[in-house]
Amino acid sequence: MNIVLGILFLLVALLAVVSIVRQLKYKNILALLFSGLTAIAFGFFSIATIISELSSL
Repeated sequence: MNIVLGILFLLVALLAVVSIVRQLKYKNILALLFSGLTAIAFGFFSIATIISELSSL
């Protein structure tokens, strides 16, 4: 069940990366900062969750 959570976190991280690219185009610094923090946080937790689930198999 936690692998599904990891995949959902990964999808959110990928959407945050898309947002980073869009905000670079608009030159919106505050949104770029929040998108970057979101991508880092959700990316870390998604990778950690997936590795944790795969290592427990």
